[in-house]
Amino acid sequence: MLETTFDPKSVEPRLSEAWEKSGAFQPRGGAAEAFAIVIPPPNVTGSLHIGHALNNTLQDILVRFERLRGKSVLWQPGLDHAGIATQMIVERQLAAEGNMDRKALGRAAFTDRVWKWKGESGGMILHQLKRLGCSADWSRERFTMDEGLSDAVRKVFVRLFKEGLIYKDKRLVNWDPKLETALSDLEVENIEVKGNLWHIRYPLADNPSQFIVVATTRPETMLGDTAVAVNPNDERYTALIGKMVRLPLTGRVIPIIADDYADLEKGSGAVKITPAHDFNDFDVGKRHNLPLIDILDAKARLNENAPETYRGLERTEARKRIVADLEALELIEKIEPITHAVPHDEKSKSVVLEPRLTEQWYLNVQPLADVAMQAVRDGRTRFTSEAWEKTYFRWLENIQPWCISRQLWWGHQIPAWYGPDGKYFVEETEAAALAAAKSHYGKTTPLTQDEDVLDTWFSSALWPFSTLGWPDQTPELKRFYPTSILITGGDIIFFWVARMMMMGLHFMDEVPFSEVFLHSLVRDAKGQKMSKTRGNVMDPLDLIDKYGADALRLTMAMISGQMSIKLSEKSIEGYRNFGTKLWNAARFAQMNECAPWEAFDPSSAKQAVNRWIVGETAKTAAIVTRELEARRFHEAAGALYKFIWNVFCDWYLELIKPLLNGEDEGAKIETRRTMAWALDRIVTLLNPFMPFMTEELWERLAETGEKRARLLIEER
Repeated sequence: MLETTFDPKSVEPRLSEAWEKSGAFQPRGGAAEAFAIVIPPPNVTGSLHIGHALNNTLQDILVRFERLRGKSVLWQPGLDHAGIATQMIVERQLAAEGNMDRKALGRAAFTDRVWKWKGESGGMILHQLKRLGCSADWSRERFTMDEGLSDAVRKVFVRLFKEGLIYKDKRLVNWDPKLETALSDLEVENIEVKGNLWHIRYPLADNPSQFIVVATTRPETMLGDTAVAVNPNDERYTALIGKMVRLPLTGRVIPIIADDYADLEKGSGAVKITPAHDFNDFDVGKRHNLPLIDILDAKARLNENAPETYRGLERTEARKRIVADLEALELIEKIEPITHAVPHDEKSKSVVLEPRLTEQWYLNVQPLADVAMQAVRDGRTRFTSEAWEKTYFRWLENIQPWCISRQLWWGHQIPAWYGPDGKYFVEETEAAALAAAKSHYGKTTPLTQDEDVLDTWFSSALWPFSTLGWPDQTPELKRFYPTSILITGGDIIFFWVARMMMMGLHFMDEVPFSEVFLHSLVRDAKGQKMSKTRGNVMDPLDLIDKYGADALRLTMAMISGQMSIKLSEKSIEGYRNFGTKLWNAARFAQMNECAPWEAFDPSSAKQAVNRWIVGETAKTAAIVTRELEARRFHEAAGALYKFIWNVFCDWYLELIKPLLNGEDEGAKIETRRTMAWALDRIVTLLNPFMPFMTEELWERLAETGEKRARLLIEER
């Protein structure tokens, strides 16, 4: 007999262990139709947050649903090596232990230390996903730095290089002075902060008593100015175009140039041009063939190109000193308080980034983007939301070269080796590079590998086919590529979705997935973004401890259709109560001897109430199937909720009590078997949403039937 209440804390770990040991989540063999999803690989440093709970619940609902339909399902799990985050964690550990820093330790010893950390502490999130009930094929877990995926990364890099799509270039990048590495545009978040707009007088070289006033939010960069720009249509400055000004604090003479970049109405109308320290200025500098003077080092300190008095100063301290010196020279006309957008590291939100002139590796993604857009236009890949499709096109139509190199030690080291004269040889192995160098130099020549690593997203872009064994032509690759659907958050459509499309089409000649379902961020009950600062973060593991995984999963499904997904703990409590109601209905069935009967044909029911519930059950099954096929998870969950709570529990159970307590034995038997059949169908339909409770009910209800006990998932 079922216990009085369902106890998730005892049932969930027992069932999770049984499922995994049984191999229940591995794809079935034979001629079954294939269905595949790749998990968006969480960072090896990560822990389960509420966005993961939503994303993985929706994936799990689909894979369990398709298993129920007899398909051979592969849900491919794995982890991303998270270059920056992982390196930061290990460096902090070294500092906390009082050990030498990364550079003093050396690259080989440091990477050994990272691998040790990964073995001891990395990947915790995958265990947390199991607590959520995720039925991925855990036997196939992959890691973006494992041997097979690393081989794939090297092969892709070399091929793209030899196709002329990967190249080196010296240009401005977003630079993180704390980590001392380049970041891509997508890793930058412009945050509104309070600051100042300094209006600085630049004396004319031929008449120091006259000035042209420039306005800037970064006065320290003036030391690298190589021109002042004015709009050619600005009558205030027409007579000054072509004249020279003497750059304050340096004495260097620079020209006044005419360029449309100067805004007639913004600031003073005159703009200082610092090509080595501003992205727009860099473009102006190229148009006018201006020199590039880099005045900051890797840590954003003033370097040897700055006047000696400022060298070694960190940029904020240099700003204070420079402003004070300009004021002493009476060259500050005014200081205007403003609020403006300042680029920060997208992950930490704390580090102010600096445009910096460096040589990096780039991938020309425009040819790949053109193909990726066409694949959506011709329907090979379909977005379930037209709004997200428009976002996808808008970004790809304006895509810029991708800076793929990072000045880190944890990651895929770039497969390029340099000779003594700086010539580089790009090959998959050092042996191949040495052979190429010997052919070039005419003798055996020692080479040094490029110290940079690849952007983490480079390896993640290969995920749908590298995890299936590519470049080897494995049976899994043949059977499960392209995958069926991608489910992920809309916030990584640029980082990951578009890049997988580009790489999949280029290397597999086929889209990586035929359908893309993107969901919004989960917010709190008031619609606010969750953050530790606001104190409104909801930890899914705490919610599972309190209400059980099933209640959280059903809540995620029910709210998934919202444009702005709002989550409240009260709603999770409500769906736990729904589970309690179903559990009590199953206890009622057991107490009234309503046991499963394999030979029962529901169409044979004669009692009106039984014919009615058979029809309502069939109708609900059709609705759930239709809505899940349409990826309307909330509609499928809502249909089940209404049917189970209102139709089955509130109405049917009450209506059959007279029959169960009556004298008509034939009516009793039919009602018992009908109720058992309906409950069996309910457990099956609800299983993708609430796998733990339904599995437990399946096994326990079978105890009083024809001894059919078996893992629900195994039968399918």
